[in-house]
Amino acid sequence: MAESAPESSTADQADEPDQPVQADQPGQARPTGLGQGPGRLLVMLYGVFTVAAASRSIYQLAAQYHEAPLAYILSAVSAVVYAFITVSLVRGGEGARKAAFVCCAAELLGVLTIGTWTLADRSAFPDQTVWSDYGMGYLFIPVFLPVTGLIWLRKARQD
Repeated sequence: MAESAPESSTADQADEPDQPVQADQPGQARPTGLGQGPGRLLVMLYGVFTVAAASRSIYQLAAQYHEAPLAYILSAVSAVVYAFITVSLVRGGEGARKAAFVCCAAELLGVLTIGTWTLADRSAFPDQTVWSDYGMGYLFIPVFLPVTGLIWLRKARQD
């Protein structure tokens, strides 16, 4: 006679400190978090941008560093920021929300600063970064992503 695995109870979900619990119906609870609902789209987009920026910067730093070191280092920095935000969204909890909020604000500042710098002084960036021209090479997603992240993280704040 095969034994079936015990099903997870709502009490097990409530024991997880980083996952707030929201009741759907009396007697039932479901975990909610930063990576739930619309937050899943943010997790997916930040994950894709982490891989894209990291892959691009690793190749460029290894094979083309001498051509545009500042641009390639900035692309690597953006990959680290994207990865940190992705992990924070997946991890959930109030501490992760605050950390992700600070990183999204720093990311937005970086996109606006680098975007303006690349438009004002093209010679400083012989090659594109993820944040060049406000992310034009990435359909401007790098400028909209942190704004969307800040809105979601503010909405997800636990009072």
